[in-house]
Amino acid sequence: MLSRRTFVIAAAAVPGIARAQTAWPTKPIRWIVNFPPAGAADILSRTLTERFGTRLGQPIVVENKPGAGGLLGADIVAKAKGDTHLVMMSSAASHGIGPVLYKDVPYDALADFTHIQLVGTFPSVLAVNSASPIKTVAQLIDQARAEPGKVTYGSGGNGTMNHLTGQVLARQAGVTLTHVPYRGSAPAMNDLMGGQIAALMESLPTAIGHFTSGRMRPLAVSEDERSPALPDVPTFREAGVAGVVTTNWFGFSATVDLPADIAKRWETEIATELRSDEVKEKFARIGVRPSTVDGRGYAALIRNELDRWREVIRAGNIRAD
Repeated sequence: MLSRRTFVIAAAAVPGIARAQTAWPTKPIRWIVNFPPAGAADILSRTLTERFGTRLGQPIVVENKPGAGGLLGADIVAKAKGDTHLVMMSSAASHGIGPVLYKDVPYDALADFTHIQLVGTFPSVLAVNSASPIKTVAQLIDQARAEPGKVTYGSGGNGTMNHLTGQVLARQAGVTLTHVPYRGSAPAMNDLMGGQIAALMESLPTAIGHFTSGRMRPLAVSEDERSPALPDVPTFREAGVAGVVTTNWFGFSATVDLPADIAKRWETEIATELRSDEVKEKFARIGVRPSTVDGRGYAALIRNELDRWREVIRAGNIRAD
């Protein structure tokens, strides 16, 4: 008669039994979005997760965990080593800027995660209230020059790409723009439309609805080419301020030490969705370019972004307000 130990060893060698023992997922999957609802990360996450549940056989629960420019949500994942049912939408804020902007960040942006796929990229957009007399970047810069420190711009939080893009703009233009951080994009946009701030640096997917409705006026986009979603809006270079080139990015990451077969399953699922006509159409509608960059390439991007922003932050003496 086989002992229990002998049976376990023998069973592991049988493919059907081995797969049964490593079945995944076995419970609902937690998907961390480290920004408030209605922001770009939330929009992209919900676009993807609504399509995964049926194929994976378990519900996917999106949890918004905002705070500290995305660091709080990322730390939840970093501390859950080996949890195969916890994933996140990682971002430029939590993995490219925050780790070199803030002191005492509690995780390593590379070593404490399994990075699986770059999901999408899109520009920041400088915008004003549609009733504002400012219609160009040059007019905003002229006002900032005439009234040093009085021109304000909002963003969805400290340490975000939108925060830093505004600081790069101010430095390249040689003016002071006073940053007003908000707890998410929605209150920042509300204050812009209400006239509490002069301008807003916002992610295109979040703001595009207000551009099409006419409630906000876009002045420039932060990438080196115009966005197909805003073909009439110039780049900052075209608007007269060279050197303001930034790209927002979001990716898909999981806990460190994720088993290779589960990481591969996620890679396949994400890549399949990003190639689908439905997701491409949804992304295009909000100004997002889907990515084909895999986990290795995504980790390399994060490494390069950490180096880039470390230098920008040091050279510009940029602080987390």
